[in-house]
Amino acid sequence: MEIKPIKTESDYEDALKKIDQLWDASYGSPEGDKLDILVTLVEVYEEEHHPIPPTDPIDVILHCMESQGLSEHDLEPYIGSRSCVTDVLKRQRTLTLDMIRSLHKGLGISADILIQPYSLRDAS
Repeated sequence: MEIKPIKTESDYEDALKKIDQLWDASYGSPEGDKLDILVTLVEVYEEEHHPIPPTDPIDVILHCMESQGLSEHDLEPYIGSRSCVTDVLKRQRTLTLDMIRSLHKGLGISADILIQPYSLRDAS
């Protein structure tokens, strides 16, 4: 099996197929080494050609609420008053550092996600 740089989408698809074929290769074996190299090449190609946009903090909070069956009222201990919670979820107010810390500690949402910038909407 020849390993070569990934320059095109076709090269990328071929590399993914080879990775799938080598997935169970033993670490340190020749096949395992080829797998390591291909994974590295694919990661570099994906970073440049298929970047993953940063996660939106409000979407993550909404997902957390849905998955845990939480209401806006349940967020008050972490964000503040009912109106403050509503404003944050409607993207009319940004999360403060204290809110981020509370959400991270209380709900286990990654602070790395919560600090990501997001756009606000007009209150109208």
